[in-house]
Amino acid sequence: MKAMILAAGLGTRLRPLTLTTPKPLVLVNGKALIEYHIENLSRAGFTDIVINHAWLGEKIEAALGDGSRWGVSISYSAEAEPLETGGGIFQVLDHLSGDGEAFVVVNGDILSDFDFSLLQQLTPDVAHLILVDNPEHNLEGDFSCKPDGLLSMQGDKQTFSGISVLTSKLFVDCGIGAFSLGPLLKSAIAKGSVSGSVYHGAWIDVGTHERLEQAENYIKESR
Repeated sequence: MKAMILAAGLGTRLRPLTLTTPKPLVLVNGKALIEYHIENLSRAGFTDIVINHAWLGEKIEAALGDGSRWGVSISYSAEAEPLETGGGIFQVLDHLSGDGEAFVVVNGDILSDFDFSLLQQLTPDVAHLILVDNPEHNLEGDFSCKPDGLLSMQGDKQTFSGISVLTSKLFVDCGIGAFSLGPLLKSAIAKGSVSGSVYHGAWIDVGTHERLEQAENYIKESR
């Protein structure tokens, strides 16, 4: 199973840090945020990782190289203009799912102790999303997980973690260009085609200076 880290965001809420440093390279306790993902993916047995980038993307490639220091192979998908979450995945879909196999997608701006090896055996029909307990900045949540494991837009909702297992079926009607993953997921959920599970461990959306400080404190306390 291959994996993709979404790293093409501008990180506007983390300015001025992100004026000269791409968001994935912002340091969390002395280590680039994206490195935590690479380490966790490598530890879980993933060896083929794709990273998309747009803003200051050359710095990401220079910092991470080919991935050999983590025992993985990193390839890059450069976007002249940001293609958003869906378009960024679609641009490298043939690499991620050439034979229709499922693949993992991780938002590059989260920090979590989630064990990615739990995803290796999943074979969703269309998609499987990892949900987390609602943080203060998203108290209403996104989706609910029903007793049968399928996701719904109704009921008590949890927050989509930005960690998922997707298949090419989710993109069957898509074309090249910028588009968001959200509407595709909602449409598939409405059809009863998306499963999910809830993770109650550590998870932080490192999208603001306050949450960056939370991430720093979490790393310090966990060591």
